[in-house]
Amino acid sequence: MINYFGEYALRNTVKATVDSLRLPTFQKFILRLPPTIEEQTTIANILSDMDSEIEALEQKLNKYKNIKEGMMQELLTGRIRLLEEVMQ
Repeated sequence: MINYFGEYALRNTVKATVDSLRLPTFQKFILRLPPTIEEQTTIANILSDMDSEIEALEQKLNKYKNIKEGMMQELLTGRIRLLEEVMQ
């Protein structure tokens, strides 16, 4: 049994000028879903929370990259001297 649709689809493409999939390829693939709507909703909420956390982390990363870029610019222009700042 193939667990991933991508792998399954690649094995079942119709070879022509452009590879394509036919409806039976989709109809024959066994897709396992959580048994209840409550479980599906719980999973969707968890994934949504994770998306929000990833977005927040990406924003922090961009903020710190901008800070680093600004600090590097200050060092490269000579406005701030690293050794002077470290020794003080």
